[in-house]
Amino acid sequence: MPRRACCAIAVMAKAPQAGRSKTRLSPPLTPQQAAALSAAFLQDATKNVHLAAQTASIAGYVAYAPDGAAHLFDGHLAAGTGLVLADGKAVDIAGVAGLGRSLLHAATALLASGHEAVCLLNADSPNLPTRFLIDAAEALVPPGDRMVLGAADDGGYYLIGLKRPHAFVFRDIARSSEQVSRQTLLRAEEAGLETVLLPKWFDIDDLASLHRLADSLADGGDAGYEAPAVRAWLSVNRAALVDDSGDRSAEGARSG
Repeated sequence: MPRRACCAIAVMAKAPQAGRSKTRLSPPLTPQQAAALSAAFLQDATKNVHLAAQTASIAGYVAYAPDGAAHLFDGHLAAGTGLVLADGKAVDIAGVAGLGRSLLHAATALLASGHEAVCLLNADSPNLPTRFLIDAAEALVPPGDRMVLGAADDGGYYLIGLKRPHAFVFRDIARSSEQVSRQTLLRAEEAGLETVLLPKWFDIDDLASLHRLADSLADGGDAGYEAPAVRAWLSVNRAALVDDSGDRSAEGARSG
């Protein structure tokens, strides 16, 4: 029986569906455009993991919710991407709620399946440099327990990597705030867990950050993953990226 890849990298995702995907971008995008963009993000994220797996011992997954939605990912993932349910229902730990439950659920399931380490990756950074994924997996290879964290420039994180399903790094975290990465690092420090930090990156959750992504892909300034699916979406839909007044708000877009 072949040995399992050392590190599982799971993209935390919901299936692309009109009216349920990228709702903060609709308007100005139509629900159908937003769902197509979500599908492009997912395709690029999983292909990026697949590319990283050519260099490091990595197995790619999508950690999804709700239960019964696995078929909705058909045609949206890189070849060979596995699926693992992460709806959080298997987690009942005081102080771990919302997204934290899903993250812990995914980590626990993938470690229990035989992987030596797991990285949980957001689905909102389709141009994340592939090198960051390789570095995260390789940082978890040496003996000894540790956490890997890739902070986002909005105060959250785009990746968290673990060798054990430590609930404390998900406990009492102010989700959807600028304190997420700082609080996560504090939990690790309080427990004496070594932390390896990746370079900061940005995620896309509003119109300004989507403009930033579009500009980055156009000029190559951020030297990230080429994100071909998002590029293809932008080639058709770039004109739709305006707010209600028709103002592109370039300064806000560039500040992220």
